Amino acid sequence: MIAIFNIVFPIFSLIFLGWFCRRRKILSNSAASELNRFVIYLGLPALLFDSMSRLSASDFANLRFIAVFAAGVVIVFLLTAWIRIRQKAAAPDVIIDSLGTSYANVGFIGIPLCYLAFGADGLPPSVIAMVMTACLLFAVAIVLLETCLHAQAGVLGTVRKVGRSLLRNPIMIAPLAGIAVALSGLALPSGVQQLFKILGGAASPCALVSLGLFLAQPPREGASAPVGLLVAFKLLLQPAITAILAYWVLPLPRLWADSAVLLSAMPIGTGPFMLAELYQREVAGMSRAILISTTLSLPTIALILAWIAHR
Repeated sequence: MIAIFNIVFPIFSLIFLGWFCRRRKILSNSAASELNRFVIYLGLPALLFDSMSRLSASDFANLRFIAVFAAGVVIVFLLTAWIRIRQKAAAPDVIIDSLGTSYANVGFIGIPLCYLAFGADGLPPSVIAMVMTACLLFAVAIVLLETCLHAQAGVLGTVRKVGRSLLRNPIMIAPLAGIAVALSGLALPSGVQQLFKILGGAASPCALVSLGLFLAQPPREGASAPVGLLVAFKLLLQPAITAILAYWVLPLPRLWADSAVLLSAMPIGTGPFMLAELYQREVAGMSRAILISTTLSLPTIALILAWIAHR
């Protein structure tokens, strides 16, 4: 538990610093939005490009792990969407809530926890899970949101407007550019690599500070995300589904199965908050869900680690 707290503590600290700076009026009302835009347009694209440009074919050799982890994400995403549609939530809210229940904080918590639990052998599955979450799942959510926003333009108009929006979106372009660099075998100059590392390294801290800034603001009126549903599905349902898949339906080698379950048990990452803030949908509810899921993940992750150790 202490080791897990030491990994999670910087997250709480960064959120608190954002909250403190806003409460003390060190940063203004617009700081949360501006910092979030920095993450969306500079920090996160640099991180995605840098991550994808360093991958090789061997990094994705374990297709069964990819299938298991992806299936856990997709099942939770679709189940959340079904529930929210039955609750007559607006389509953009359905998408962001579904992203919230399936978007694990792999980069900030999952990778160090896998390394702590399994040593260097735990890094390959955690890197794959991070790419699948931060690149693929995030990209799918953006495509769905853009499609919803332009749905009234007719089929051809929707395709044209969505395509134009996606081509201008750095979060979509950056990983594709990184894949192109990786496949080409091109070695980027060290100065260029350092630039992307510096920008990418700022993405997660700035997103967490932005979250703290938003939490310090007076509550906004409007639709609010179902916080209890998001937290329960992320911390309990997704790891349960992944465990069934990893151990019994599509049995994985022990290390990869344990890693899949542990990574799926991570709290909600900052990605859903960034999109909620960018599209102005359920920002208050999503920010609370991230904070609560991160807090409650301390005992749930400890229990999962204990269960894994005694299997």
